[in-house]
Amino acid sequence: MGTTTSALIWSVADLLRGNFKQSEYGRVILPFTILRRLDGVLEATKPQVLKEYAAKQTLPPAALERFLVRAAGFPFFNTSPFTFTTLLGDAANVRANLSTYVAGFSDNVRDLFERFNFPTTLDRLDQDNLLYLVAREFAAMDLHPQRVSNAAMGTLFEELIRKFAELSNETAGEHFTPREVIRLMVELLFAGDDAALTQPGIVRSLYDPTVGTGGMLSGAEQHLQRLNPQARLVVHGQELNPESYAICKADMLIKGQDISNLIYGNTLAEDGLPGKVFDYCLSNPPFGVDWKKIEKVIRDEHAQRGYDGRFGPGLPRVSDGSLLFLLHLISKMRPKAQGGGRIGIVLNGSPLFTGGAGSGESEIRRWIIENDWLEAIVALPTDMFYNTGIATYVWLVTNHKAPARRGKIQLINASDFYQKMRKSLGSKRKELGAADIARIVKLYGDFEQNAHSKIFENDDFGYRTITVERPLRDEQGNIILGTKGKQKGKPLPDVALRDTETVPLIDDIGAYMEQEVLPHVPDAWVDDDKTKIGYEIPFNRHFYQYVPPRPLEEIDADLKALSAEIMGLLQEVTA
Repeated sequence: MGTTTSALIWSVADLLRGNFKQSEYGRVILPFTILRRLDGVLEATKPQVLKEYAAKQTLPPAALERFLVRAAGFPFFNTSPFTFTTLLGDAANVRANLSTYVAGFSDNVRDLFERFNFPTTLDRLDQDNLLYLVAREFAAMDLHPQRVSNAAMGTLFEELIRKFAELSNETAGEHFTPREVIRLMVELLFAGDDAALTQPGIVRSLYDPTVGTGGMLSGAEQHLQRLNPQARLVVHGQELNPESYAICKADMLIKGQDISNLIYGNTLAEDGLPGKVFDYCLSNPPFGVDWKKIEKVIRDEHAQRGYDGRFGPGLPRVSDGSLLFLLHLISKMRPKAQGGGRIGIVLNGSPLFTGGAGSGESEIRRWIIENDWLEAIVALPTDMFYNTGIATYVWLVTNHKAPARRGKIQLINASDFYQKMRKSLGSKRKELGAADIARIVKLYGDFEQNAHSKIFENDDFGYRTITVERPLRDEQGNIILGTKGKQKGKPLPDVALRDTETVPLIDDIGAYMEQEVLPHVPDAWVDDDKTKIGYEIPFNRHFYQYVPPRPLEEIDADLKALSAEIMGLLQEVTA
């Protein structure tokens, strides 16, 4: 289905060309696509809904709504006498008919079209004499669920959004994550809980704070259904982009999910689901996006609420809010005493190592690792996402590690596991095949040391930054001693000779000084008051493989051959 229907819907852009900018196509095409889809979903039960509506109009609104929802078979309905097709019967009044039709939806659907500012779009299409033509194109498309499955519809939305994002120079990656990356993340997330997830009637909760169009939620639902058709996943999310929120909401409505679990707004500025915790969390937050606009709110929460809030351990630099999303997710993990929670999040490389000892980033890593929550990190191939070719990593974080994993962190290098795509999609040139996903999940499950999997103790990623002092001397070379306070009778440090050294947490500082420093400067000492503990994860260093340079003779021979070839070409030109 996907590509054919997508091309058909995309062809509406031909009608808009000249009257609308390319960056505005999505405002027209996406709400019309949703409208046509909802019309198809409600088609079979529409007569029953109209009958019920006519018979029970005297009931209080809340009671009437319950009857109409039951008649529709979905948590939404439409009481307008029109269907998408019949409203076109009177070409001169299509604008009025469309307004009546949209107004006939239940409140939860009308809100969806308000996010798209749909009435304004309809007015503009009407003024340009395009409304009937556009509506007629959509009426000719069959988006009935019997022809287009929910999964196919999700893929269709993603394809359309990617096209609109490319046309308006937006980042498509802000809206959704490649399906195969979602599959990998879901499989890794569920891998530790297979025994529980196969129990009949099991109910689990899932949350995505950057939900986009709902791809993560859909991917997790589909995987759990394959694993256990009797299991139920209750999904939750929050989204900042109004169009993405509207599409996700439409998807949840059609699937019968509780849309009160979907919140519109900025997750970092305000948690839309306060006090709620979840079995699973999944997220692909925007890479390297600054948080300057909401800086005051974040800093206030950090200062006033500390560890009772979301950002207790520290704040990253304002230019990259990735670690704020991770801290938010940790606050949403179900406590260990209630069964625990698991997190899968995609981050770029900077959260692994940016910030020295004592910085916000380092303190966040320290807090996570010292609490023994970081389970594994998987390096993905480059060129996996639509809007960037940079290296990306999946972090797995949990507060209920398996006994064998306690006190340990697994690094998996999957950067070479991919298939080249026949046709690039934006920056996306590679994809994970089923075999690649299976291989990564097996490496995680085996939890063994090999070329692609390394296992470390938590402390292996910690270090101390020590301050090495040397004595201040007078012009005769004599050491100057302090005369007051703590320094009384002790050598004063010479600030010009002060140095810092990085010592692994697992090493003894005294032994380090004896071996590395004192043989060169015997009068040095460590100022313990200035020692800072830091954590970083130098992922690539652990998988670096030395490749010896080619022999000089071989390089020399190649250069001579190239020189001879160039001279030959020059002679041909000058002959």
